[in-house]
Amino acid sequence: MNLARNALAWAAQNGWLREQAPRYGFVRRSVRRFIPGENVEDALSAAQILARDGIASLVTRLGENVSDRAEAEAVTRHYLGVLERIRAADLPVEISVKLTQMGIDLVDDRDIDPGGHRGKDFCFANLLKLVSHASFSSPSSEAEAQKRIWIDMEGSPYVDATLDLHRRVRNQSPNVGVCVQAYLYRTEKDLESLISMGASVRLVKGAYHEPSEIAFPKKSDVDENYFRLARMLLSLEARASGVRAALATHDRNLIARIAGWAQEQGIPKNKIQFAMLYGIQRAEQLRLAREGYGSCVLVSYGSYWYPWFVRRLAERPANILFMARNLFSG
Repeated sequence: MNLARNALAWAAQNGWLREQAPRYGFVRRSVRRFIPGENVEDALSAAQILARDGIASLVTRLGENVSDRAEAEAVTRHYLGVLERIRAADLPVEISVKLTQMGIDLVDDRDIDPGGHRGKDFCFANLLKLVSHASFSSPSSEAEAQKRIWIDMEGSPYVDATLDLHRRVRNQSPNVGVCVQAYLYRTEKDLESLISMGASVRLVKGAYHEPSEIAFPKKSDVDENYFRLARMLLSLEARASGVRAALATHDRNLIARIAGWAQEQGIPKNKIQFAMLYGIQRAEQLRLAREGYGSCVLVSYGSYWYPWFVRRLAERPANILFMARNLFSG
């Protein structure tokens, strides 16, 4: 199983495959299960349907490693427009962005940090525009006031820069959250810092190809670390600090363990939010919402879906069987 994950993680980063794979019909048919469409209208329509069942959404435009200043600015304008549409439709929707979309990789010798990341100040300015716009007016409800701009966590070379930019933005506004990955050894220490500041944190397992020197190589170890980190995020200390936790996993056994532990601690169901991907474990999403837990779905859209899709296969290689069925269908 680890071999399959490693192969898929490599495939997600392969430029030739990125160009060729979307040309095949069976690949595009497989992707449609996990992405409602390539336009923001498709994502918001899916979010509207989910909202009818009491499920919130987190929308994100696929794409990464922008190397042009104008393109990063265009991405920022796009998300500003998305925020306007969410507000106008009064949807329980937040947005999640990748810093490599927002200009962190831009080559500008006037704007470089000691870690080698260029464009941090430019990226910070773009991110702050989104956070400010998300809270620029008096909210119409408490739910509106609690909305966040979420920062995705990318590969390990970006962890320090991502956490630093999150901290800088949070010093300006609390309306920002960050994603952390359970398969990295360092995440427990990173969480201690995030909890102390009362941050909003989305916990995922992690889907990038990382060496065993910095990440747990075995799924069982990742699962155990995820459970440990989830308890940290739901602890009395975290709740007293104002931490908002989103536990992103499709693992029903892990969900049951977390829910059982939380019940023992007397934590109300409505104080726990589980997050999943569009098209995966739909019945579980509905069950959690009906039982009173927070239930949220990440809805992705955009034409740059190949790397994202393959990383989803790497997270759960059983989905390869689903893609194989599409190969032979029709």
